Amino acid sequence: MALSAGTRRTVACVLVGLGAALLVAALMIPTYTVSKVAKTPLDLEITTIAESQPGEDSLVLNSKSLTTGDGPAVVDKNVPLISQRFVTVEEPSDADEMTLQAGQTLRRTDVQGDTGLLSATIDRVTISRTTGMPVDTEPNGSIALTADQDGSVMEPVQHTGLGYRFPIGTEKKTYPYFDINTRKAYDANFIEETEINNLDVYHFQMTAPPTSTWDVVQAPANRLTLPASKWGVTDVPADTPVTMTRYYTNMRDLWVEPQTGTVIKGGESIHLYYARSADKPEVTALKSHIVFDEATVESQIAIAKENTDKLSLFGRIVPIVFGILGVIAVLAGLFLGLRGGSAPAQASPRSRRPTPAPTAAPDDTPTSRWDAADDAPTTQFPRGDYDAPTEQIDIDKRP
Repeated sequence: MALSAGTRRTVACVLVGLGAALLVAALMIPTYTVSKVAKTPLDLEITTIAESQPGEDSLVLNSKSLTTGDGPAVVDKNVPLISQRFVTVEEPSDADEMTLQAGQTLRRTDVQGDTGLLSATIDRVTISRTTGMPVDTEPNGSIALTADQDGSVMEPVQHTGLGYRFPIGTEKKTYPYFDINTRKAYDANFIEETEINNLDVYHFQMTAPPTSTWDVVQAPANRLTLPASKWGVTDVPADTPVTMTRYYTNMRDLWVEPQTGTVIKGGESIHLYYARSADKPEVTALKSHIVFDEATVESQIAIAKENTDKLSLFGRIVPIVFGILGVIAVLAGLFLGLRGGSAPAQASPRSRRPTPAPTAAPDDTPTSRWDAADDAPTTQFPRGDYDAPTEQIDIDKRP
């Protein structure tokens, strides 16, 4: 059924208004909605497992050999190592900031029980959900290296630089990266753009220079005094006490999915050693190349893809769909409005009435006549008011 002119104009206005709203939404979603979506999720829970690499040096100082026996300290070779880290979101966290807690252990898997545990740390830091950088409040984090019966002993530590995530929209540039062992940030330099399991990633590399762990935390294991023979030192008498400091250095590799800042793969070439001078390692405490295992890499890829799908939905797909629908609605409204305005108004069939036929003018011809006596009257009727008889009757005739 055809629409009336008024109805067409109403529909046209509605279509144009709807189309304009869709076009505005298409422009606003990438700038407003994406900024709300492009944040590290608050339900973040990440478990990563890294293992020592077969065929590469994996050395661990046998701690018992430092306190027993007469011979020098023993360094075990080809030690299988595994590093586990569990990252969760804790309070305080809100729309703009989040507190991450990372519990990490390093253990040798060839020894049963607690004797295989080499180190354990708990790190907390409050970061921006978009940039990944620590907030400006002081302190913005804490680190625990030991535990007692009452739980972990957290020491306030001011974090600087990135830690567990890179910014949303990571760029090919240098970023500061925080090292919890030295409690300092070092440059993580962009190396190359590459692929991991068909996913585009940016490769960054950070180097922590030799650092005295005693200067960071004055724990007993970070500075030891033992006889020269125990250290294997031969330039002084065997029973001469020799004090050595434990030094730490590390080269860390990070492969980052740039849209979400997710660390897809990570590797560390750790070297802990005892020495009297930082530039002359004497006794190895730990040396190994530890890299994310394949299951961790696949898990991180899944997390990154889930977040990139959200960004793609609100950053590209929804604006494109809204834009197309908006253009169609505007064009349809303009077409209907212009067509409705130019078409002549037509009356409905029910409003049409037949034009009455013209009435003929009266003449002198009678419509009826009496054939009787001469004095009989002759009556004339206007045409149209009386139907003329079809037969004349003579009243003088008798049967």
